[in-house]
Amino acid sequence: HCQQHIQNFLGQKVKRVLFIPYALHDRDAYARTAREKFESLGYGLDSIHESRDPVEAIRKSEAIFIGGGNTFRLLKALYDNSLIHEIRKRVLEDGVPYMGSSAGTNVATVSINTTNDMPIVYPPSLKALGLVPFNINPHYLDPDIKRTHMGETREERIRQYHEEPNTPPVLGLREGTMLLVEGDKATLQGVTGARLFLRGKKPTEHEPGTDFSFLLTDSNPLNP
Repeated sequence: HCQQHIQNFLGQKVKRVLFIPYALHDRDAYARTAREKFESLGYGLDSIHESRDPVEAIRKSEAIFIGGGNTFRLLKALYDNSLIHEIRKRVLEDGVPYMGSSAGTNVATVSINTTNDMPIVYPPSLKALGLVPFNINPHYLDPDIKRTHMGETREERIRQYHEEPNTPPVLGLREGTMLLVEGDKATLQGVTGARLFLRGKKPTEHEPGTDFSFLLTDSNPLNP
């Protein structure tokens, strides 16, 4: 559902995409799958795990795509390969397009505190790339009163996160939804909508097309 969005985002200038497959164990298979998809869209793809120098690969990249999988495994690998600063610089200072799916979306935010994944490995910090000044919960699920599952709902877990001091907004992205950030503008795209959680406030529903640009400012008045 996102092929046209990818082409619109990357445009004509980007010829090759640098793929970061660290979130899955079988990086070769993951890279093959990603390469087939991007080549079908007209882009070449290089996987960073095939590079002898990951830092140099980031510095030469035209666009960066981080795929989904386990967020803890992904973030640990980014730290282990000294890529946090390099990706931040490439995206925020050089303007290189960044795309993230699932875990790749989590690491683009302030921290991975609102991931859905199990901590199968331990990164040196939960602090992530910080490309945007808020957190995202991918694959957001609404409470289902018909289910027999008695565990916490996603909303309850996010509320627990916001019980801690100085926690940023959390945007719950449902399947089929994406957030487009270009400069100082952030727009919700897709088909299913999102749920926004602000510390100390009731969550709010937002339809595709919503302007979330206010979340990009550090002076966001809705974030106490």
